[in-house]
Amino acid sequence: MDSPAALVLAASVRTRRSRALALGLLACLWPLAALTPARAADAVLEQAAKSGEVLMVGPADSPPLVTIGPKGEPEGYAIELGRRIDRQLKAELGNNVRIRFAPVDNAAVTLGAVSSGKAGLACGVPFRWEHEQLVDFSLPIGLSGLRLLTRSGSLDGSPASLAGQPIAVVEGSLGAGLLASLQPNAKAVSVPSLAQAVTALEQKRVTGVLGDANVLAGLQHQRRLSGLALVPEQPYVSYGVGCIVPENNSRLLNVVNLAIAGLIQGYLEGRPEAVASVAPWVGPTGVLVVPAERVRAFFESVLLSREGFQLAAPSPEAPR
Repeated sequence: MDSPAALVLAASVRTRRSRALALGLLACLWPLAALTPARAADAVLEQAAKSGEVLMVGPADSPPLVTIGPKGEPEGYAIELGRRIDRQLKAELGNNVRIRFAPVDNAAVTLGAVSSGKAGLACGVPFRWEHEQLVDFSLPIGLSGLRLLTRSGSLDGSPASLAGQPIAVVEGSLGAGLLASLQPNAKAVSVPSLAQAVTALEQKRVTGVLGDANVLAGLQHQRRLSGLALVPEQPYVSYGVGCIVPENNSRLLNVVNLAIAGLIQGYLEGRPEAVASVAPWVGPTGVLVVPAERVRAFFESVLLSREGFQLAAPSPEAPR
């Protein structure tokens, strides 16, 4: 059984806005600009064999994917996946290679870092066909969509209700593009991140925030915000969420997919560590409060999309 401590998380704080967070044993980060873009086939693993690391990036204020724990260390569903991928990477290249996590401002910066090869990995990225031309996506790790976080009873989420309303959207995001077509008369308020957008909603500078429903629910849960609601009931747009690697890095993508499949199968078989990696973030008592049967149905569909599988007898701790 894998040990939860197999991947040590370390953090080095410089300022409140700029923190260096590590997956592995390193506490100091290289600037992204200092890394050479990965262009050749499997360049990420070739570079990792020399440098001893693969850089993983993502916004650090996007629960349930990544958030900062009470000890200043990154935690969340994406971090749990990072641990799994780290172990699979060691099986592929040896124990001298590790994953290192560096926070970035938002999803657009995440995509740019991976597509350019400055980073080798990110998890929790919404699938979009136009982005598939820039990076390679893994097996899906979850489902999400675009919804509006607003004060309860103020907006119902219909396009008509958004007319003339100040709505916060992240610059360059799918939500920003959708708002313009959904309701041209809405007043888009551009912000760098969903966390800052929710702050604007708390301060009543905007009427709503249009963005990823999972992250909005995670921020609401993390900040213990009452009197807010996600509308409409069904997302404006639904999408799968996965991990991404630079194009033409098939060996790395195989490592990522094997790690994801191993976590999924472990969860379905009720292995305690696998359940503990998923349930606190997306389970019925987790951040997203997703019923266990829905989690199981999704995970089963992910495995069946690639090959048939046979589960071991569930343990007494298996989620029902």
